[in-house]
Amino acid sequence: MIEKKLEIGLAVGMVLLLAPMVGSCTDQGSGAKEEKAVAITVTSTAFEAGKPIPKRYTGEGENVSPPLAWPGAPAGTKELALICDDPDAPRPQPFVHWVLYGIPPTVTSLQEAATGAATDGLNGRGQPGYTGPMPPPGSGPHHYHFKIYALDAALGLKPGLTKTELLKSMEGHILAQGELIGTYERK
Repeated sequence: MIEKKLEIGLAVGMVLLLAPMVGSCTDQGSGAKEEKAVAITVTSTAFEAGKPIPKRYTGEGENVSPPLAWPGAPAGTKELALICDDPDAPRPQPFVHWVLYGIPPTVTSLQEAATGAATDGLNGRGQPGYTGPMPPPGSGPHHYHFKIYALDAALGLKPGLTKTELLKSMEGHILAQGELIGTYERK
């Protein structure tokens, strides 16, 4: 019985030891490319991770995008993309607040009220650019995910893509990604 438990323990240990290596392999035979699990740290001088987004950056305030920063993209990055959405929105899909792509790989931040920094996609209102948080009153705190993606190709995408179209275009090209989550609640 002790020998059986020892065998099982060794097998589990080997799986745990080898799992990270298996996840980083690529399939050379099929030409398919696996996404790599590299993380990018995203920060803002306007709010801390998991904390409330100031009213200035919401639909109740000046409705301007908050400043965002990341330390840089990994080697091989050809362009960056950004998506901000609210999965707490009372609808089947998260409400999209910002879609931005074609960001040069040398860019490591976006200033407050960023405009003209890259190519605008369409937000959940069907308009280009940023639209700030404005959840229904009394629906509790909503979580806003500001996600940055480092891509291994300059995709040369036309303006006005939706989040879904951008994600489809990025498939197989994501080198690294990161996110900053802020909250907002209307009482």
